Parts: sequence; C-alpha cells; structure tokens
Amino acid sequence: MPHDDLPAPETGLVLTHFLTVADVARARAFYTGVLGGEVVLAENPCIVRLANGWIIMNPGGGPTPDKPDVTLHPPTDPTTATSFLNLRVADIQACYEEWSAKGARFLTPPIDRGAEVRCYLRDPDGYLIEVGQATGMLHGVYADPPAGTG
Repeated sequence: MPHDDLPAPETGLVLTHFLTVADVARARAFYTGVLGGEVVLAENPCIVRLANGWIIMNPGGGPTPDKPDVTLHPPTDPTTATSFLNLRVADIQACYEEWSAKGARFLTPPIDRGAEVRCYLRDPDGYLIEVGQATGMLHGVYADPPAGTG
C-alpha cells in the first residue's frame, strides 16, 4: 500500500474522522459502495478515503492506557447527536438520487434553507450525516441563528 494513501502527514496535520462501528465490513461497504469512498486499509483500523478526507472505523471497546476512562460504542439513541459528519457537495439533488438508489436512508429529501439546500442521512450504525450544497450563502444569504439564541 502506498504511503500517500494513509492519513499520515510529513508536516502539519490532516483531519480525519473516527467512527466506532458495530460491524466494520458493513460500515466499510456503506462508505465505499454508497458514498463512493476508497478503501485504504480494510481492517485494524479500517481507513476509507472519502473525497479529500478519511474515515477511520473500528469496533468499540473499553478503556485503554491512553484513554483510561473512555469506552467507545456506536450511537445508541437515534434522536440525539453530539456531532455529525458534514459533507458539502456540488449537486445535492444528484447525490440524493444516487445515494438513495444505492440504499442510503435519508431523513427527508433535500430542503432549501435559504443559505443552503441540505438533508440528512444515517449510516448503518446510526451516525448522522449532513449533506449540504451552498446556494444562498454564495450570494450573501446566511443561516438563521440557532433556535433559542435570540
């Protein structure tokens, strides 16, 4: 495997996203077969290059010496999220149609929010993924403040 495929910078840093998954093969199939990523490393950990970033996936587990009080597990409550993957695309309708045809489960079709058109889907472990296309923000129309902030 070429070194260039690994998220291992010679200087500075690169941003990757780690997901704790219940089934590595199932998660790998979703991020490659549905979203179009490329397998860099199949297991231990699984690394998938997705566009200009990497998704790193491994099963959960208990504490380790470098994280002595932390247990990793996939999401357990689909109605709450503390973070999510945010994918920015050039043509959201095309992505919605293509990924739906490949089995992606979207919460809604794309919705025009003024600043952007966006929709959300879940991966096989229940992780929330936002898919958005900048529209209004390219012309000075920005998002409303979050609910409850004023």
